[in-house]
Amino acid sequence: MVTPALLSKDELPPQELPALVADLLIKKGWMLATAESCTGGMIAAACTDLAGSSAWFERGFVAYSNEAKTDLLGVPAALIAAHGAVSEPVARAMAEGAVARSRAQAAVAVTGIAGPTGGSPEKPVGTVWFGWRVGAATHAQVQGFAGDRAAVRQATVRHALARLAELLRSA
Repeated sequence: MVTPALLSKDELPPQELPALVADLLIKKGWMLATAESCTGGMIAAACTDLAGSSAWFERGFVAYSNEAKTDLLGVPAALIAAHGAVSEPVARAMAEGAVARSRAQAAVAVTGIAGPTGGSPEKPVGTVWFGWRVGAATHAQVQGFAGDRAAVRQATVRHALARLAELLRSA
């Protein structure tokens, strides 16, 4: 196994990212929650594929529809109506809702357009908004990924976990 602390996030094989996140969470005594739309639970699956994940993974929310984002995570329907489901405010609200509705101290949220349909000139296929809640701070970022649906979803999982590790290191 690769020693995660010795490599940067860009050098880590994708399968090593959950181990790095796990190590950082365990050192803090924190738990993680996920709030996923376009990945449909793939981030939670990547985390729970790691043996012993119950020590640091608290729960995952798959909030694929706008109604699920509101019902499960408390994202205001008016926020979705004003900005669209794939937006910075919604990604932030999803991450904050995941922490608020769990016993976790950290969360990652993703909402995007994996394709092959659903894109627009303003939000093309491959657009993904990320939200991270780490302790008392919420962070957000947008990324544009190329490729088919599977490639966009895999890139989303990798980026979500890699940036989470960066934020946990600096928290």
